[in-house]
Amino acid sequence: MFLVLGAWWMLRVPPDISTSRIPGEGNRVTVEVLNGTTVNGLARQVTRQLRRRGIDVVYFGSAASPDADSTLVIARRGDTAAAGIVRNALGVGTITDEPSAQLLLDVTVVLGRDAARSVSVRN
Repeated sequence: MFLVLGAWWMLRVPPDISTSRIPGEGNRVTVEVLNGTTVNGLARQVTRQLRRRGIDVVYFGSAASPDADSTLVIARRGDTAAAGIVRNALGVGTITDEPSAQLLLDVTVVLGRDAARSVSVRN
């Protein structure tokens, strides 16, 4: 019996750890979307829009301040090319480079009133 279990253990296929995506690797861009306006549902609607364009939104919610006039697209890994992809998908926003080792994502989007004007919000 031990021989059979030992043979099974040695022949089993190890789990494939390569399927886990690490932010910043591959072609997918990981993003958080923060609503910097008082428009309810804006972050949710923009999240849907970005996901339809193949962008991996890992979080959406409210920004610390709800009075942003302009949308900011913030590169978090020093990769402004990723921020450019997001900005092009949004159609609005200014790209800034503010790397953060604490955030496990490529880009932060803080939505401003310009995004609210360009997106029709549906609940």
